Amino acid sequence: MNQYAEDGTLVPGDYFMMGNFACVEAAIMAGCRFYAGYPITPSSEIFESASTRLPQVGGYAVEMEDEIASVAALIGASYAGAKVMTATSGPGFSLMMENIGLAYMMEAPLVIVNVQRAGPSTGIATLVGQGDMMQAKWGTHGDVETIVYCPNSVQEFFDLTIQAFNSAEKFRTPVFVMADQVVAMMWERLRIPGCGEIEVKQRDVLDPKVLSSQVPFDYSEDFLPMPIAGTGCRVNIDSLTHDSRGYPSIEHSVSETLTRHLVGKITGHAREIWKWEEFLLEDAEVAVVSYGCSSRSALRAVKIARSKGIKAGLLRLITPWPFPDEIIERVSSKVSTLVVAEINYGQLIHPIREHSRCPVVGANWAPGTLIDPSAILDALQVVVPS
Repeated sequence: MNQYAEDGTLVPGDYFMMGNFACVEAAIMAGCRFYAGYPITPSSEIFESASTRLPQVGGYAVEMEDEIASVAALIGASYAGAKVMTATSGPGFSLMMENIGLAYMMEAPLVIVNVQRAGPSTGIATLVGQGDMMQAKWGTHGDVETIVYCPNSVQEFFDLTIQAFNSAEKFRTPVFVMADQVVAMMWERLRIPGCGEIEVKQRDVLDPKVLSSQVPFDYSEDFLPMPIAGTGCRVNIDSLTHDSRGYPSIEHSVSETLTRHLVGKITGHAREIWKWEEFLLEDAEVAVVSYGCSSRSALRAVKIARSKGIKAGLLRLITPWPFPDEIIERVSSKVSTLVVAEINYGQLIHPIREHSRCPVVGANWAPGTLIDPSAILDALQVVVPS
């Protein structure tokens, strides 16, 4: 049974919990107090849990008419000072894209969880897929850089949800947790850390007093304090390309300055955003690159390959975006081949191939089930040096 402290958060300790429920508990610990969403399998337990838990800690969970309105509500609540989140799956993610672009332009911190399922279209609504990975980077129009986290366990779903909120606040941007049906719906041991073990970034709020002597948006700085509605900040917030005062402009110099800021605040800090894990790569001759639930199968395949005398290793991408190009270049320079294992017919394989210094092949798997380690092992056996 879950045990709650006086502030409504879980008491530190060990729990047995579903991934979707762990996500909500992490959001609460990160300070989330507003959820707007529309139920969709296999993320619906997040909405269900948020509807119960957020009111218990003084927050709100609102069912919107659709996913388009959900993100609009998040932007509004974010500018009212709240930490905000929603969750969805593939079809809802597609609907959100227009307002996600608005959030990028308005620099509104928000967290969006996508529990990926089989597609295209409604696909197999209750089963796993990893077909939204490129959409997370390229789904909205215009020049943006995005931050994406891919958990492969219930514990990591918890940990990375907190990290997503911290990154959203630091970079003032939408941040995605690209989970999948397997990780979201599995039950595993979850350790809730003590308060001293959790870093929670608070929002940097613009002091209205400074507006008498400086512009609200100094685009020479990566991290800008956020004007909050109702605090006396008379600031224009616009969806159009805007200058340092927040007002629309068609001047190319303004477009250049703003776009450089929106992109550069992510790319300029990519190395501190990147998260990855390496297994048995020290002497590897071939390497598997994977993420999310597929990385669990990949690790099993690597261990079996080792038992057969194949020197295989695994590179697990925890943050596929911003893309960890230097990590791919380093690993690929030491092995003969990279095998990319993902539940789709080729998504992250494209940027991996672009930055690899060795041949890249795919161990692709149709959505609907967790990729079988044997499929990855087969690919390793084909490319292993003779």
